[in-house]
Amino acid sequence: MALTIKEVEHVALLARLNLSPGEKELFAQQLGAILEYFGRLNHLSTDGVEPLAHVLPLANVMRDDEIWTPLDKEDILANAPLEEEGQFRVPRIV
Repeated sequence: MALTIKEVEHVALLARLNLSPGEKELFAQQLGAILEYFGRLNHLSTDGVEPLAHVLPLANVMRDDEIWTPLDKEDILANAPLEEEGQFRVPRIV
């Protein structure tokens, strides 16, 4: 399936590309070859082929919940540059 220069110009416009006349001619040939290859795939038999959502098997990679003792408030605030009433104090942002 050959692409016309007008179709290449339309795709270039959508992609916001500024193509020279030589590039338009080249891309018309290349894109036409790509579409022709995809056309060949329509002739393949897909009987008995299950549809896929992903090629690789996926598993949940979440780690198990573990109970742990939280840090003391004093330890957390020990490195704070400013602290007030047991909380971080940050500069006012307006």
